[in-house]
Amino acid sequence: MANVLSTAKRAQVLKTLCQGVSMRATADLCDVSMNAVVKLLADAGEACMWAHDDLVHSVKASKIQCDEVWSFTYAKQKNVAAAKAAPENAGDTWTWTAIDADSKLIVSYFVGDRSGDSARAILCDLQHRLSNRVQLTTDGHIVYMRAVHEAFGNDIDYAMLDKVYGTTGKPRSAEARYSPPPIVSTKIRCCSGNPDPAHVSTSYVERSNLSLRMHNRRFTRLTNAFSKRFESHVHMVALYTLFYNFVRIHKTLRVTPAMAAGVTDKLWTFEDIVAKIDYYAPPPKPRGPYKKRLEP
Repeated sequence: MANVLSTAKRAQVLKTLCQGVSMRATADLCDVSMNAVVKLLADAGEACMWAHDDLVHSVKASKIQCDEVWSFTYAKQKNVAAAKAAPENAGDTWTWTAIDADSKLIVSYFVGDRSGDSARAILCDLQHRLSNRVQLTTDGHIVYMRAVHEAFGNDIDYAMLDKVYGTTGKPRSAEARYSPPPIVSTKIRCCSGNPDPAHVSTSYVERSNLSLRMHNRRFTRLTNAFSKRFESHVHMVALYTLFYNFVRIHKTLRVTPAMAAGVTDKLWTFEDIVAKIDYYAPPPKPRGPYKKRLEP
């Protein structure tokens, strides 16, 4: 076990990754090898997925907001066909999140494409983690309609928030190219149950998506920072979600989202995440019988 990084060093690496630093820069700053960072991220991602499944369940919430955020793996979708040795999951990658608007807890997340299958995956997961009927708000992405019905049936108050975007009037300017178009108006569509119009909003989940971009180098726009492997992308999202829910104190709540939601009563540290890696780590493979080397 002499080649295993110490708890303090592993915590330092994970903390650096969750502050928006790239994997190579993390290796330099923490004075570890790149292979060590890659291996630790994989172990941490698997452990964080198990920990999220074990800890985030029977959540009592009243208002849930769901949204999806874009990124890409290996190459942008338009360049995948021309890319050399592109892996199976290369191209557009969408991270779906569902948060409790009151506690800011990320109740469910899913990494995939933007299809109806991905929508059903996160909403079915969300349904199993909630303990009561909630009001759900999504944007106008059409796949949500069927996915919500398949996951919740009629046991939900669901509304869509359609946004109408305007034009900047300067289609060739840098501002028009890199800034989102202005929202001219919004329209509420009641899809199921009796949602309260005063709480039909996606503001909290969109702000959460901004934090996701700021704390993950691979989500940074207009740079060469992107995920080279889909598995690494999933592992980083899992690590960030546990960090966001259990370690990072929300400025408005003054506690972590997990504490605000009653999921835990303690403030976690990165050492606690390292402990989860050791807890969920598979047992070492037994060594075979010793074979004496024959002299040549």
